[in-house]
Amino acid sequence: MAEYAHQYDDKGKQPWVVDIEKETVDNDTFRTTMWTGEKLQLTVMSIPVGGDIGLEVHHGIDQFLRIEAGKGLCQMGPAEDDLNFEKEVHDDDAIFVPADMWHNVTNTGDEPLKLYTIYAHPDHVAGTVHQTQADAEADPNEED
Repeated sequence: MAEYAHQYDDKGKQPWVVDIEKETVDNDTFRTTMWTGEKLQLTVMSIPVGGDIGLEVHHGIDQFLRIEAGKGLCQMGPAEDDLNFEKEVHDDDAIFVPADMWHNVTNTGDEPLKLYTIYAHPDHVAGTVHQTQADAEADPNEED
């Protein structure tokens, strides 16, 4: 059985200043939740070559993603089988995902895709760390 989550010292609900580019580029986990407030959450992600964030939808939650290193393909749409929006993305690009929109980002480059994401309402348990995508998918706290 996979160990699906570790605990990170989530800095949420307290003032915090961070070099987000450094934290994102230095991160080697699939997902680490770094700051969780009442209405906002920050995670950093590292997507391996050929991997993806996983096709998902966040009900009632808007999402912002920023690519800090690598390149990929962003897909979005109104249904799991209707991803009618596609755009290549690379470092310095920002992705805005409206609430209730199915989406995925796939690493199409030759290096890990490093990104951070902000959810407006939190989507993960505070302090969650998923070392791999398999860990994230095995986590019973992940609903999407």
